[in-house]
Amino acid sequence: MEYWDIYDKNKQLTGRTMKKNDWILKDGEYHLSVLGIIQHVNGKYLITQRVMTKAWAPGWWEVPGGACMAGESSEEAVLREVKEETGLDVSMASGGFKMSYHRENPGQGDNYFVDVYKFILDFNENDVQIQTEEALSYRLATKEEIEELDRQGIFLHYQSIKEAFE
Repeated sequence: MEYWDIYDKNKQLTGRTMKKNDWILKDGEYHLSVLGIIQHVNGKYLITQRVMTKAWAPGWWEVPGGACMAGESSEEAVLREVKEETGLDVSMASGGFKMSYHRENPGQGDNYFVDVYKFILDFNENDVQIQTEEALSYRLATKEEIEELDRQGIFLHYQSIKEAFE
């Protein structure tokens, strides 16, 4: 069973944990997720398309990411999530932490912080090995193409993370 740490409104650990996707958080309690924007040295971004079996936003495009496990820092989590979802090791890539944002969903038990990282990496497309349980496909897209996917309403989180693409 996977567990997540519970944070307070100041993004400080409370010392308590919750089961993954248990949605027991009270108002003022949060879990921590990460997103890893991967920019190829050619300027394009690696994006993945969610599998159609996802309960939320199936078929939408996104950047790699996920929840931090209990005891894991956001940096450890983003390195793990990027590796799991794309097969790429960004631990030696240039870049790093860019920003954080949070969402509150009163009464739903799902409040969260998101730490956003941006990595610039020279990789061969053959190096990309998507996690087929999570993604249908991937592509390298320009910022303008990502903005167009957002305008179509099929790119997750863009309005919350767009400044990290700068």
